[in-house]
Amino acid sequence: MTIGNNLPKEKKSRRSKQPVDENAPLLPTKQEEDGGFDEFNGASFTGAVFNLSTTIVGAGIMALPATMKVLGLGLGIALIIFMAILTEASIELLLRFSRAGKSVSYGGLMGEAFGRCGKSLLQVCVLVNNVGVLIVYMIIIGDVLSGTSSSGVHHYGVLEGWFGDHWWNGRTFILLIVTLGIFSPLACFKRIDSLKFTSALSVAFAVVFLVITVGISIVKLISGGIQMPRLLPDVTDLTSVFKLFTVVPVLVTAYICHYNVHSIDNELEDSTQIKGVVRTSLALCSTVYITTSFFGFLLFGDNTLDDVLANFDTDLGIPYSSLLNDAVRVSYAAHLMLVFPIVFYPLRLNMDGLLFPSSRPLASSNVRFALITAGLITVIFLGANFIPSIWDAFQFTGATAAVCIGFIFPAAITLRDRHHIATKKDKILSVFMIVLAVFSNLVAIYSDAYSLFKKNPSPRE
Repeated sequence: MTIGNNLPKEKKSRRSKQPVDENAPLLPTKQEEDGGFDEFNGASFTGAVFNLSTTIVGAGIMALPATMKVLGLGLGIALIIFMAILTEASIELLLRFSRAGKSVSYGGLMGEAFGRCGKSLLQVCVLVNNVGVLIVYMIIIGDVLSGTSSSGVHHYGVLEGWFGDHWWNGRTFILLIVTLGIFSPLACFKRIDSLKFTSALSVAFAVVFLVITVGISIVKLISGGIQMPRLLPDVTDLTSVFKLFTVVPVLVTAYICHYNVHSIDNELEDSTQIKGVVRTSLALCSTVYITTSFFGFLLFGDNTLDDVLANFDTDLGIPYSSLLNDAVRVSYAAHLMLVFPIVFYPLRLNMDGLLFPSSRPLASSNVRFALITAGLITVIFLGANFIPSIWDAFQFTGATAAVCIGFIFPAAITLRDRHHIATKKDKILSVFMIVLAVFSNLVAIYSDAYSLFKKNPSPRE
């Protein structure tokens, strides 16, 4: 079955969609009546692709070159493609069962399959995942603008390199200015389609980062400044085998966009386009991921840091090295600033659905909207100032909430099959996703815990 073939005719146009249940965590169409969005005639295909692509291409791209250091280029790129295919399959399952049950949100679908507990569990996972991801965004922005010492060696930030070390370009102060001047205003939009222009600009900034990185790598490769890195992982013992699984949470987190699919689908003028939106977005993001992983690891090899942007603070050995370094870092920091509101949008809605399940739609209550927005941004700001590394945040969110949102919950909904539409192939795929997700992430958690305890006896090393 395909997404498009299961659409009832009356749901093809946004104008004829049924009003949204006020108790649903992702509240898309009811807001149009209560929130004063009557002039909105539906989102375009292009705008939907930009919004979904922006949801996907966030901070995960910065950690992918580091996964190549663990996996090698051959295995690493193969896993990036595999995760994209698996993500498309899981989203297809979500949308097909949503059509069957007339659910307009991920939370509503979980509620239909598993009751209130299932819905609340999904909302908690979205909170954990999105708060973790947004904290990563802030950490990277802080690394770029103010520098980082998380690896034990200090890497200068852009502002630190330009003006020297001052209180006003310190990490906390810079993140405070970015939060108040950029994050807070962009987080105040009540409809996700309002962010399509900032999403398009964020994709453009990511392309700028990508083009410069590829250009630097090609120039250095031609001049003989770098060598082709290894294609396969360096496996010498059982510990090195376990270490391979530590990249799984990063790869999982890189493709998580499921929490925004329903919101984007509900705002489309023609809902039959959602299948094309998903496939186009995943193809675009996979291309960006593969290119970044290949050329990022090619450029820095085994010296690639957890956040590859931190590598762009040294002499690259080519003309205008300093200018190119700053252009790479600033362009991607700007990209993340514009991605922030796209990920924040479902975070706020799910927090509201968890705390106020029986209240009026969030868009119709300015006080509740403002309080939840301010509270969440404050938590994210504090987290970014106390968590030292993006790898630490990715390991936690990717091994817990992200894997549930992306694979375990869609598979569980399929196996539950309340509408008796799941095929044998769907059920085999669902069992595979659950087994793979649980096994790989348990090994990843064990490997991370082992490495942590191994380091603790010798903190000075």
